[in-house]
Amino acid sequence: MTSNTRVVVIGAGLAGVRLARRLGELGTPALLVGEEEHPPYNRVLLAEVLAGRYAPEVISLPEPAGLLRGRVTGIDRAARTVECADGGSIAYDTLVLATGSNPVLPPLRGLFTPDHQLPEGVHAFRTLDDCLGLAEAVRPGVRAVVVGGGLLGVSAARALAVRGAQVVLAQQAERLMERQLDPDASRLVLRHLTDLGVEVHTECRVRDVRSVAGAVRSVEMADGYALDADLVVIACGVRPRTSLAEQAGLAVHRGILVDDELRTSDPRIHAVGDCVQHDGTVYGLAAPALEQADALAELLAGDTDARYRGTRSLTRLTLTGPGSPFDLAAFGETEARPGDDVVRLADATRGTYRKVVVRADRLVGGVLVGELGTVGALARAWEGAEPLPDDGPLLHLLTNDGGS
Repeated sequence: MTSNTRVVVIGAGLAGVRLARRLGELGTPALLVGEEEHPPYNRVLLAEVLAGRYAPEVISLPEPAGLLRGRVTGIDRAARTVECADGGSIAYDTLVLATGSNPVLPPLRGLFTPDHQLPEGVHAFRTLDDCLGLAEAVRPGVRAVVVGGGLLGVSAARALAVRGAQVVLAQQAERLMERQLDPDASRLVLRHLTDLGVEVHTECRVRDVRSVAGAVRSVEMADGYALDADLVVIACGVRPRTSLAEQAGLAVHRGILVDDELRTSDPRIHAVGDCVQHDGTVYGLAAPALEQADALAELLAGDTDARYRGTRSLTRLTLTGPGSPFDLAAFGETEARPGDDVVRLADATRGTYRKVVVRADRLVGGVLVGELGTVGALARAWEGAEPLPDDGPLLHLLTNDGGS
């Protein structure tokens, strides 16, 4: 691809900004189109803004050249143009969709007003506007209900508690962060939230959001129990934002389908980040999005050998609050299968826990809570997917600082 080929990137999140910046560095400038009014920012750190630890400007990303603010409403593949909400159009030679994901809003009674808006006091937690709206509404003593006990819900509950809210977290699954953590690690997360004053209910399904005069007043559970609420945070995960791709007739399953060159079913259109499905996987995490952006930048700048082969991604979360920070990391398969070897080290007094799962002399997963000094060495052993030496290095990896 020559440097005068027009690359248009839709979406100014982590993946889109990274791609545009790398392309600029490689001599293939791109036009980046983002619909949010704020400068590009690191969505991963929104909970820290809500907690008051960071000001919004602290999480800003370096703004690439060629950023256009606007909302794209359609793609004309035949004309190779994208249509914008203001009536204009933008021509492209190569188009990249970095449209990210939308929050999952469950089918709760009363979740929307008659004009399809969230009632006053009910918030999603996905954008900086969501975060700033919550930060403005929260105050000491306010009654907040967080719906969802995954990574996002735990982060939101912790942030609200740090701000002095009376927080109840309602989780439909039997434990917190069940997708990333094993039961022992989940219990430590529960203990941390409880120590911050969060009231946690698991195996608890919310069915109704009750409002008066357009403002939320309570949340009702499936068993009829009602929780008074001044604020409700919906933190039920995210779903790839694929509507533009679907309207344009691109192949979409759970996400926009892409190959190892991040190409969609139209060879002139690529996709990266939370919106894509690669080799059967929708990641929804920062590390894969950045790796995809880097690989695609190399490819579009002329490296014909550049490919994205997938990411072995590690989930890491730091919960700050009164006392020392609470750190956790999880990677791979944290639950053992029959025949697997498992090594655990736990210290109930210090609240630390380390566990790794080995299958056929390969490290296939692990979870660490508390001190994370060994996470770097463990992650490298897992990412390498090579047989572990026979001289018993596993205990050494668990007990010695391998660099984080």
